[in-house]
Amino acid sequence: MGEAKRRKQTGAPSPKTRQGRKPLIIVGALVVGVALVAGLYFATQPPGTGSDSLPVAAPDAEPFPAVLDQYGVSVGPEDAPVVVREFADYQCPACASFAEASKRLKDDYVSSGQVRFVYFDLPLRMHANAMPAAQAARCAGDQNQYWAMHEKLYASQSDWSGSNNPTATFTRYANDLGLEERRFRRCMDTELHKEAVEQSLQVAVQLRVTSTPTVLVDNIPLTRPGWGQLSAVVERELKKEGN
Repeated sequence: MGEAKRRKQTGAPSPKTRQGRKPLIIVGALVVGVALVAGLYFATQPPGTGSDSLPVAAPDAEPFPAVLDQYGVSVGPEDAPVVVREFADYQCPACASFAEASKRLKDDYVSSGQVRFVYFDLPLRMHANAMPAAQAARCAGDQNQYWAMHEKLYASQSDWSGSNNPTATFTRYANDLGLEERRFRRCMDTELHKEAVEQSLQVAVQLRVTSTPTVLVDNIPLTRPGWGQLSAVVERELKKEGN
């Protein structure tokens, strides 16, 4: 029975066989896969430093209040010509994605003295383990391993984000980093750095920062946090400073 005749008699289209749908499903999956790969490629490619697509500061934007940097954790010279600031949550998946970019920033620009990087803790209420993770990084910092723990927490986010006892996992990381376990555990058990993390959180509240990661190059908020845009904006601002 033809399609037109069948519709006239039943009022419904003819059913499609599974065999007929399978090639369409395969083609659709291939198209989605290609789109994802292309999107990832273009997202990680640095735009030209003079590109009109790069973000700029708002016309009435005030300089970032540098006095607030004391509530974050910083690395790099205080007189660096460019300062990059990140507000982030250790349990936030998007922040974990950005962590590789911030590591490259430290390796390529902070180590050379061109950039100072300041990390602000912004643990979100929806993430139960974000606060203890932020404290774990600061407890590791007491033994000069803040950034090593910082990177480990993001690299292993899936291991502890849903844990009912994240401190046990963080202690294992501390041991892997060669930290004194008793000192680290005492720091965690007494919540030695909870107030410092909460002060960092209050900076975000004061500045009305609500999403993570929020990344600023001086007073310029990135619209697409990632290495491509970050490195391009940093290069542009360094050129403005004559570096």
